[in-house]
Amino acid sequence: MINKKMTLTNILLLILIIYTFICIFIFFYQRNLLYHPGENNYLDEGPLNHKIEKVYISSQGSLVGWHFQKNENYKTLLLFHGNAGKLDNRIYKLNEFSKMNVNYLIFAYRGFSGNDGKPTEIGLYEDALAAKKWLNSKKIEDKNIILYGESLGTAIALNLAKDYSFSGVILESPFTSMETLAKSYYPYLPVKYLLKDKYNSISKLNKNTAPILVMHGMKDKIVPFKMGKEIYDKFNGKKSSFFVENDDHMMDFNENLINSIELFITELN
Repeated sequence: MINKKMTLTNILLLILIIYTFICIFIFFYQRNLLYHPGENNYLDEGPLNHKIEKVYISSQGSLVGWHFQKNENYKTLLLFHGNAGKLDNRIYKLNEFSKMNVNYLIFAYRGFSGNDGKPTEIGLYEDALAAKKWLNSKKIEDKNIILYGESLGTAIALNLAKDYSFSGVILESPFTSMETLAKSYYPYLPVKYLLKDKYNSISKLNKNTAPILVMHGMKDKIVPFKMGKEIYDKFNGKKSSFFVENDDHMMDFNENLINSIELFITELN
C-alpha cells in the first residue's frame, strides 16, 4: 500500500513538473509563437500594378513602408498587417486598393520586413502611432484617414482608434482579445497569468467614434467567426458587416468583398 501511494505521489509530482515546465516554456517563448515575421502564409502574387513611394517611418529605429497617393483629395487607408509575413505578401490587396478612390500607407512593424527590433504589444502600438504621425506630417488629417487592420492588425487599429477621430475603421478577421483567443488554443494553461501581449480589443471597441466595417469568414480556422460577430454586435456606433459562409481567415479578395469596402468608403463623411 505504501509503495502504491509513493508511486501515485511520484506520478503526480512528475505531472506537476511537466506542467510547470510547459508553463515556463510558454511564458518565455510565447512571442515566438505569436509573431512570425519570416513566415509567408499568403498566396504568392504578381508585382505591384501601380507605382508606390518607399518611405521610412521613425519609431524604434526606422520602419519601412509603401505610400501610394492617387489623389490628394481622396481619403487614405492606413494599413496594419497581421502577425506573419512581409509587405510583399499583401500585394494582392494593394493592387485592388490602387483601383479604388483612395490613397494608402502600409508599413512593417518592428522586427518585420527587415526592420530592427522585436515585436511586442506596446511596441506595435508605438509603431502604429508613428505611422499616423507620418501621415499627419504630410498634411493628411485624422478625419481623412481610414484604419484597416487584418487579424492582429485589427487590435492595433482599435487601440489607435480609441484616442483619435478617424474617418472609418475596417476590421478583417478581428478577435475580441488575445487572452480569449489563447484560451481556445491552450485551455489547460493559466493564460491570464502567462500572457504578455493581451490585445484586449473588445474593451476598446466603443472608445472608437468612427464607423466600422467588420469582415469575417465563417470557416475561419485561426480566429473563430464568433469573435468577429461579437465585435460587430457590441459596437454601438455606425457599422457595416461582410460575413462570408465559406471564407477562411485570410479572406478572398473577390468582387463582393471589394464592393463592400468601396461602398463603406463612399458612405464615409
